[in-house]
Amino acid sequence: MNKLKSSHLFPLLLSFMVLASCGSKNQITIEGTLTDGAGKTIFIEEMSPSDRIFLDSITLDKKGHFKFTYDMPYKTFYNVHVSNDDYVVLLPDEGSTISMTGSYDSLSLTYHIQGNDDSQLLWQLQDYTNNGTRALRQLVATDRHNAQLLEQGQISQREFDIAHAYTDSVYLSTFSEQQQYVVRFIEDNLGSLATLIALYKPFNGRQLINPEDSFEFYEGVLEGLEAYLPDNPHTLSFKNQVERTRFQYAR
Repeated sequence: MNKLKSSHLFPLLLSFMVLASCGSKNQITIEGTLTDGAGKTIFIEEMSPSDRIFLDSITLDKKGHFKFTYDMPYKTFYNVHVSNDDYVVLLPDEGSTISMTGSYDSLSLTYHIQGNDDSQLLWQLQDYTNNGTRALRQLVATDRHNAQLLEQGQISQREFDIAHAYTDSVYLSTFSEQQQYVVRFIEDNLGSLATLIALYKPFNGRQLINPEDSFEFYEGVLEGLEAYLPDNPHTLSFKNQVERTRFQYAR
């Protein structure tokens, strides 16, 4: 057998080194800078169809910056959170880099990202929800203020009831607007895993798309995912769930 000549060896080794330096095509990068975050910790989880898998905890540097790289096993969701109640969901593509800004002390209400399309879609969905949440908080504050005025005798019961009926009507209108936005979001983005997040989106603790009343949206989301991501674990898991739900309401 002929030995490989030394003159051919160096270019071959160099090509291996170049390939290795490029990293895996599945590698993703999540980085960001959060105000009020210096020295604090964020947590990153992979969200499989059945569980959340802890990946890393990262201490932000003195500028509030962090960086995380990971070889993504398949297209899936990633949860970046500062607490159990304050988190951001990302949906990277293979080889993508996602950059995040926002406030550590109010991450889900302030974050903004640059990166792949699906993660941008989830940001748009969350941003619309945030607008509704702010309106809801204002309604709650108004109701509490009016209740105090009633207790202090500064307004009558009738005045309070009128004001409360108004805030109730604004809440119902806000809920309807959120619902309509989610419906349009799903219809415009069939085939994206982002539609799974939209499908289960709650507002004020109430699910916007109820399977008992709007099961056709579940079937539509499944049809889109089977067309574009038929072998993805989230698609396969959701298919089983749709079949169980169909059986439940058929009885």
